[in-house]
Amino acid sequence: MEKLIKTIKYILSCKRRIVIAVDGHCASGKTTLACELAERFNAQIIHMDDFFLPPDMRTEKRLSQAGGNVHYERFCNEVAAGLESAQPFKFNIYSCRTGEFTESEIILPDKNIIVEGSYSLHPEIPDIYDLKIFLETDYDTQIKCILARNGADALEIFKNKWIPLENKYFEEFNIKSKCDITIKTDQKA
Repeated sequence: MEKLIKTIKYILSCKRRIVIAVDGHCASGKTTLACELAERFNAQIIHMDDFFLPPDMRTEKRLSQAGGNVHYERFCNEVAAGLESAQPFKFNIYSCRTGEFTESEIILPDKNIIVEGSYSLHPEIPDIYDLKIFLETDYDTQIKCILARNGADALEIFKNKWIPLENKYFEEFNIKSKCDITIKTDQKA
């Protein structure tokens, strides 16, 4: 963690604002890390969970693509373009629970930004990041955390759907190797 903090401070000594990606395994602590960094560095958080694919786009062809379950086109149009504009912008928040857009979030140009979640480094997203972080955890720790956080029914969905989809994305696009910092969050770390 000390290396990460030093790296962020160094980047901020050279730039007015930092844009950070926090990608990695589900239940590895991405949201927790993003919240800690946001508090420490006065940052706004953009959650990739707000960009999951709406049902009408979930075709067999799309879902067979690595990372195809995220609406990266909307992320590019609403977030990446907004960050590149250096102006205030807003993006729509998609609710996986309701299957609808629930609200909009306004992003200010003078705030540091943390894009948190799996698929934040999808290759269709332009290179908008100053720092890329990968959180890695072992399978046993991942399963224990998902069970505690989401319950037994959701655990089965994670084991049979979400974890394999993430692993396909990580492997096919070699996501970990594209990151500046890897943090192990498993019990053995």
